[in-house]
Amino acid sequence: MKIIMNHDKAFTHGGIFHADDVFSAALLRMMNPDIFIERGNQVPDGYDGLVFDIGGGAFDHHQEDRRVRKNGIPFAAFGLLWEKYGKNFLESEEDRTDFDEKFVQKLDESDNTGEPNMIAECVAEFNPDWLEPDCNRDERFFEAVEFAQAILERKFKQIQAKRQAYTVVQGYLEKSRDGIMIMDRAVPWKKALKNTDIYYVIFPSIRGGYMVQAVPQDESESGRELKKPLPEKWRGKTAEELAELTGIAGFTFCHLSGFICAVKELDEAVRVAELAMKMEENE
Repeated sequence: MKIIMNHDKAFTHGGIFHADDVFSAALLRMMNPDIFIERGNQVPDGYDGLVFDIGGGAFDHHQEDRRVRKNGIPFAAFGLLWEKYGKNFLESEEDRTDFDEKFVQKLDESDNTGEPNMIAECVAEFNPDWLEPDCNRDERFFEAVEFAQAILERKFKQIQAKRQAYTVVQGYLEKSRDGIMIMDRAVPWKKALKNTDIYYVIFPSIRGGYMVQAVPQDESESGRELKKPLPEKWRGKTAEELAELTGIAGFTFCHLSGFICAVKELDEAVRVAELAMKMEENE
């Protein structure tokens, strides 16, 4: 990644580290791979680099007048840095806001309130334990930073891939019919199918064959509420039972929740979707 910030050095607190200062450091390194990040108990007098998570400046959150979001979640250093520099990673304001709400705010909340967070817990494990009195804590900190940077890089890549997928799915949508959309490759499709009349999506499986997946309801926050789940009597049945129930020999699997099923051939997958369209959920 090209250098997209002017700072060539930064300072944060020493001692025990957390996801907040670790992800902050990772973000800074992604903007400037050559940035020198130093840790310590007090910001040096006259320090002219970027200071975060210590010192009471723009990227600290330990002072009485710390900033709090409208939803009540206080900013932590990571959130403050993301607010200023996020546009360097994600061009779309919608993507930046979504990443903030689903990822950044979760870490900010954990750091400020102790709310359990799996990623924060994983980062904490990089700290030396009591049986490692001679361990270099700074070395462990930068190991954790590498871990965090790998997560951020994958997150940003996936977000950008999903945005590109939106345009691709529009092409499949134009060719869809009777509530069924067929794709010749697996592409993220859920966002593109909001407010459409598509009930089932067919796409190639990485295991071979094809998947038929039910589309979530537009208002479903979890994605678990489906417009039209696959029929109840198919769920959890063996391949032999499914073939007997439907007359489709290549119908091999249907998930217990009714959200997805597996079929060997494309024409069979289309038949499964068409049959499901005609049936009620509890049939």
